[in-house]
Amino acid sequence: MRSLSLLFAAATLAAAPTPPAGFTALYNGKDLDGWRGGDTTSHRAYLALTPEQRAERDKAWTADMLAHWKADGDELLNDGKGKYATTVKEYGDFELTLEYNMAPLGDSGIYLRGLPQVQIWDPANAKEKKNGADKGSGALWNNAVNNGKFPLVLADKAPGEWNTLRIVMVGARVSVWLNGQQTVDHAILENFYDRKDYATLKEAGLVPKAPTPTDYDRKVTIPARGPISLQTHGAPIKWRNVFIREIAGAEANQWLASKGTEGFRPIFNGKDLTDWKGATDQYEVVDGAIFCKPKKGGNLYHKDDLTDFVARLEFKVPAGGNNGLCLRFPGTGNTAYVGMCELQVLDDNYDKVRGKLDPRQVHGSAYGMVGAQRGYQRPIGEWNFQEVTVKGPTIKVELNGFIILDADLSKVDLATVMGKSAHPGKDNTHGFFGFAGHGDAVGFRALSIKPLAPEKK
Repeated sequence: MRSLSLLFAAATLAAAPTPPAGFTALYNGKDLDGWRGGDTTSHRAYLALTPEQRAERDKAWTADMLAHWKADGDELLNDGKGKYATTVKEYGDFELTLEYNMAPLGDSGIYLRGLPQVQIWDPANAKEKKNGADKGSGALWNNAVNNGKFPLVLADKAPGEWNTLRIVMVGARVSVWLNGQQTVDHAILENFYDRKDYATLKEAGLVPKAPTPTDYDRKVTIPARGPISLQTHGAPIKWRNVFIREIAGAEANQWLASKGTEGFRPIFNGKDLTDWKGATDQYEVVDGAIFCKPKKGGNLYHKDDLTDFVARLEFKVPAGGNNGLCLRFPGTGNTAYVGMCELQVLDDNYDKVRGKLDPRQVHGSAYGMVGAQRGYQRPIGEWNFQEVTVKGPTIKVELNGFIILDADLSKVDLATVMGKSAHPGKDNTHGFFGFAGHGDAVGFRALSIKPLAPEKK
């Protein structure tokens, strides 16, 4: 009996998946511990439920999920029905690897932070050709056509064979490799649930049969954290070696900075304020970064007079920290008004530390004119990666991989701005890029500029 017990224990241990270094197994090879039932539903709406409502939903959906999913050694089996296998844990930035084996004519997918989806289907399914199945799996099917909706290459293996997926998600940016071939390259996952009046239209029977991205407003960016789901969609499917690695802020910054580097040039040498003008005595260089001195401030700006451009930088704010980016600043005056704008650099929890904020004052906002979305900064003490695109009257801000502002200042009604203040520089066509200090030790580093139009001489 003892030898049989040892053999059984050895078999159990052998069935446990072994993740690569740095990864954790989402499926343990024994049961569905760590998984709950899920569906195509907004994770924000899920979190808005009371704890009692969430517990009730989890209980019902998990019972349904368990009726259709089965742990079978190193394989997780689904009969094609039931609620989705959804992680109890939420994830921010991550690298996910897994293998799947789907029945012929199958259709499935992987939800990222609760959002659809990395598409999985049979390219030979003639009924789904109208939806692009013939182009293959491994793309973000719910996105717009020009934003990763279809894979870059057809990389599927035949139904019944094992396919390998690798997914890297940093912010809202997603890259996918299917069987070693890249199918999505750094595309922004669009917010499927942010569809304008979708519920009302559906109830009234007015939702078009084949909706296009122009039918909906998808401007609200996706959640910073959320679960991962393995979708059920009518065909049996097997999964194995489901491993995840969480990506920390420093690595995420490096990943974002490595993309689309062509045309950028550094504007800070990491040692001193050569080529910088204005309040040079109010700032200092510490460990390769420019910091505003405590209780000092003013505008520090780079020497180049720019028209349209993209700026990349990392910034770090202390608790309650406040600074700003000067955009098309003329060189004198208050950049919030005489410049195109002051783009806020502010602790996301500023109002909890120092007091009430107008929505047009939060981080990433065109100060006093257009508010940004909040909740996407890294914890205090960590560096954030930000890209700012200034083109004509428009400003786009991407923070840690999330679009938090996409504004056209030519459409701003000055009668509605904060304090009804005049903004004589709002329509500036050129000016300097820099920082607007407000007495806090906010730091900036890894500064580079990509001109989109000739500089002013």
